[in-house]
Amino acid sequence: MALGDLDGFPPVARMSTAELIAEQLRSAIVRGILEPGTQLGEAELAAHFAVSRGPLREAMQRLVSEGLLYSIRNRGIFVTELTFDDVVDIYRSRHVIEGGALDLVIDGRREQAWQDLEPAVAAMRAAADRGDAAGVSDGDQRFHEILVASSSSPRLVRAARTLLVETRMCLGALQTTYPDLHEQVDEHVALREAIRSAEPDVVRALLVEHLHDAVDRLRAMQDVDGPVTA
Repeated sequence: MALGDLDGFPPVARMSTAELIAEQLRSAIVRGILEPGTQLGEAELAAHFAVSRGPLREAMQRLVSEGLLYSIRNRGIFVTELTFDDVVDIYRSRHVIEGGALDLVIDGRREQAWQDLEPAVAAMRAAADRGDAAGVSDGDQRFHEILVASSSSPRLVRAARTLLVETRMCLGALQTTYPDLHEQVDEHVALREAIRSAEPDVVRALLVEHLHDAVDRLRAMQDVDGPVTA
């Protein structure tokens, strides 16, 4: 059967058990419920999710491939610990991926991206108003997910996904460096408005400045408190 013969088949929208478990584990890692260095026990997790070890192992291997977990032979699987060098590498990679996405957005997708980014900015602002730092970080991640998605490049979206999750792991520390959560919101408001109408060089410079600012804040925290881990 030729691949073209599959056109009549409906898409499969339902997530597999392994995908659902991976998503829940990913969320727990991002929110710090599963802290860096934590060992994941198969028996305990299988009982918690009420599943056999097969889909659980598949889910954990997905996260190993994403870099959120790592395996040590004869010891088990652990939540990844990010060093400051890792953080710098993450943001350097984001600069490349998001910069490429931004170029595609500038090339004819500006107004749509501006509209699509509005809910993320509104969510960040609402979270800042109630003093919810985790909520602001959630909106921050969503903003950048939408920015990359606005490029309409599936490959950029896939490349950005793990980087954004790893960034979110860092934001538990990063958010505390903002004396006012509204400052974090304002940076995204300015970037969104620039995406709509500013000169391309200005938009690119704002994105670079925004990403560099995050690294500078983490570097300052490292200098004060010691090594940064996510």
